[in-house]
Amino acid sequence: MLQTIIKAAISGLLVMVIAETSKRSPAFGALVASLPLISILAVIWLWNDTGDTVRVADHLEAMFFYVLPSLPMFLVMPALLRADYAFWPALGLSVAMTVMLYAVVVLVASRFGITL
Repeated sequence: MLQTIIKAAISGLLVMVIAETSKRSPAFGALVASLPLISILAVIWLWNDTGDTVRVADHLEAMFFYVLPSLPMFLVMPALLRADYAFWPALGLSVAMTVMLYAVVVLVASRFGITL
């Protein structure tokens, strides 16, 4: 249980640091957020919990394919905000688009024998 609390605290601390950094410098906050810090921590926690390198490798490979459909959100949402969409509708539309793109990636990957 203590290990779970430590994982949550470290992960939450990273999110808080990124949010606070972004208040001062959006560009630097974006740089810090773009680093795969949470992903690296997740891989460390997974390996520490299981010791299973095959599971870690599968996780990293799947993560690669799931990052791809999330990238358009970082262009679509700013475009919607600049087009005078309110924050919540812009976020909702961007998330909905990303979910649809996830489904497309899973479908396309399966046709190439890649199981996500």
